[in-house]
Amino acid sequence: MSPSLPPIVMTWREHARLSYLAGVVWSTFPEFSDYLMRELDRATLVAPERLGPATVRMGSRVEFTDLDSGAHHILTVVLPADEDISSGMVSILSPVGAALIGLSEGQSIEYRTLRGETRTITLLKVHQPVDDR
Repeated sequence: MSPSLPPIVMTWREHARLSYLAGVVWSTFPEFSDYLMRELDRATLVAPERLGPATVRMGSRVEFTDLDSGAHHILTVVLPADEDISSGMVSILSPVGAALIGLSEGQSIEYRTLRGETRTITLLKVHQPVDDR
């Protein structure tokens, strides 16, 4: 039995942008698009001023622990064009990027990797970008 999914929040604007992105890439990357859409479908939408600083959004640098391996990771969630794994920039269309979006510090989520492995991560810290929400 898989754990229940944690509640997630995001702004209306970010939800609209990511929904559009998921739709645009669906014909090329249906599995990634479908996973992101499932996450977007369960998000609670809020005004930008109600989104707390401890919540992951696009451009957030996040620190999390992989509970299965014990590894500590620091990544930034970005659009696909900005992905650069060697620099810690992970696409929102990747399984871990889609799993992180909308999470708040202290929450855990289970997701399936590109290799089909099930992983559980716990979000430790969110560092927000300097741009507007």
